[in-house]
Amino acid sequence: MIRIATWNVNSIRQRLEHLLKWLKDASPDVVCLQEIKCVDEAFPREPIEAMGYTVVTHGQKTFNGVALLSRLPFDETKPRLAGDDEDVQARFFEGVVPLKRGVLRIGCLYLPNGNPPDTEKYPYKLKWMSRLTAYAKERLANEETFVLAGDFNVIPDARDVYDARAWMGDALFLPQTRERFQALLNLGMTDAVRATTDAAGQYTFWDYQAGGWAKNNGIRIDHLLLSPQASDRLANAGIDKHLRGWEKASDHVPVWVDLDLEAA
Repeated sequence: MIRIATWNVNSIRQRLEHLLKWLKDASPDVVCLQEIKCVDEAFPREPIEAMGYTVVTHGQKTFNGVALLSRLPFDETKPRLAGDDEDVQARFFEGVVPLKRGVLRIGCLYLPNGNPPDTEKYPYKLKWMSRLTAYAKERLANEETFVLAGDFNVIPDARDVYDARAWMGDALFLPQTRERFQALLNLGMTDAVRATTDAAGQYTFWDYQAGGWAKNNGIRIDHLLLSPQASDRLANAGIDKHLRGWEKASDHVPVWVDLDLEAA
């Protein structure tokens, strides 16, 4: 069994102790981190490596940034999402780990927020989503065990938000945003959490403002999407909601899947 997790830590240096505790408790094999908010040289890799993880980062000063942690060896790693050579934002990292049969390919992503929608930020988000769909289509053609994991900044459905009416004009919930997300699923990707439960209230983010956590005013924007070869091996999926209650917590919590796979 291989556990793959995604977590927007909202600054690795502020959340390092939380990460180390969670790694010890949850024991994931591969972790996709977003919003590490530091350059590669400043990433606190030593205590994570001491726990048996290989660490690769694609950082950026003070904002964005993604990282992959793996207890399995990487065959290859590659930063940046194809499709726009002028895009310098650190939002994507791909890693490949060998299996006894084939490989496990993981795309770690931090999709643009897109707010306010009436600025250049929203077209950037939509273009980024189109690039992601093109990437996923290309990878799916290889018929590999493939997982797209990260902070998608997409609320897929009214079940995934505490009050849909309050989010109607937000870039995370606009029809175009949800349509682009559905286009990914239509390629043959499976939303791991929704494959295991139809229940409402499966939130992964609670805003720091207006008592979001205390009121359980949450949204589900952190996702793991599985190729057919990965979804065939889906054993379980979950959200580690309790971390949001930790002192000085990230506003996101980890989401994970267990896939019935054997490492090489």
